[in-house]
Amino acid sequence: MPDAFTVLWTHDTCRALRKAGRVGERPPVAFSGVHSSLPAWSGARAGDEVYALHVNRRVVSVVSRMRVVDLERQDCCGTAPTTWSDPAFPGHGDWSMLGAGGCGASAVHVDATPVRFDLTVPGDLLATLTWRNRRNQTRVLKYVVDGLLEHSVSLQGFYRLTPESADELAGIVDAVGTSIPAR
Repeated sequence: MPDAFTVLWTHDTCRALRKAGRVGERPPVAFSGVHSSLPAWSGARAGDEVYALHVNRRVVSVVSRMRVVDLERQDCCGTAPTTWSDPAFPGHGDWSMLGAGGCGASAVHVDATPVRFDLTVPGDLLATLTWRNRRNQTRVLKYVVDGLLEHSVSLQGFYRLTPESADELAGIVDAVGTSIPAR
């Protein structure tokens, strides 16, 4: 059974998506990294789903749901850089704001829903979303007050959702009729 994860997209990332006119488009790629500036998509495998979340004014939104296709560099990525000043993934320049320039970035090819900023996570659900680690220990978000997220620190990273919480986030995305294209 595939797993589901969350990743937090920062204000800078979301601002760059808007500025580049990517709202309403489906990202073909995201990026994993080895430095804290770019979350490592460790544990993700082909078929897993990843919910890109954004926090704006204490409200959490689902920006895109992505199904991992593969975690390997493909021809679409363009030629690998030969010097430090070469772009890491010239074939994905349109989506470089998702982390192409990050330290040790690697491409994660995805099938995704269109980027949007209007799918908010209801406050009552926010307080009950649950993540689990590899030892099967669970945790909920810290700093949820009156249905709003006071601090985003417990969302920063790449975390595995419990199946129930994954179903809840899927319900938010599915309710607006946005789906991942069938393969």
